Amino acid sequence: MEQDIVVIRDRVTKNKIEELSKKRFGDMVKGVVDIEKKILALGGELHADEEQVLLDQGSLQNNLWGINIYHALPREEWIEFDSMINIRPSQDNRSRSVENESIRRKITEIVNGMITD
Repeated sequence: MEQDIVVIRDRVTKNKIEELSKKRFGDMVKGVVDIEKKILALGGELHADEEQVLLDQGSLQNNLWGINIYHALPREEWIEFDSMINIRPSQDNRSRSVENESIRRKITEIVNGMITD
């Protein structure tokens, strides 16, 4: 399972995102973003799998947020901030969504900066 997960530390093409999504869900790929290290884990069946890969590589739980990327949608719509790992009452995030607008902006900047056309 872990072998399907790719950790993105530099830029990657949108074609790579499409390849990853076709391996599992077709129109989207699950991802976990480390908003401090500015890295992204993609391709797992569950956000928790990607989260664990990043934790094993030294990321801190508080910095990890789960998303879905729908590669066929326009960039301003392609990120869905929805994951079970986002439920964190201790960080005032009580739903599957990323409720903090500042964190959402960081995630969007990281994702859009790492994925090129």
